[in-house]
Amino acid sequence: MKNSSGVFLKADLAGVSEAAAGAAKEMPDDFRVSITNAPGKKAYPISSFTWLLIPAKFSDTAKRDAMKHFLKWAITDGQKDAEELAYARLPRKLWPRS
Repeated sequence: MKNSSGVFLKADLAGVSEAAAGAAKEMPDDFRVSITNAPGKKAYPISSFTWLLIPAKFSDTAKRDAMKHFLKWAITDGQKDAEELAYARLPRKLWPRS
């Protein structure tokens, strides 16, 4: 597949991570960004983030706390397991700031 830099690449997780890295430079506060056809010689052009729909409020505090714990793990320490589960790693710049 030919990317926006004119480089032909095979699909792989590193190319998706590279596409996401470009978005990390100017991620809007609402996270509305596309990484399809992202700039970069190693960026795979058919890439996207995986999105989760999570309730704004939980009536069960145990479920709320479990979800918060899972999400924190998934976007930090869980990144080391991402590729084994066939997901591209999230660029470090997109990890939580707090």
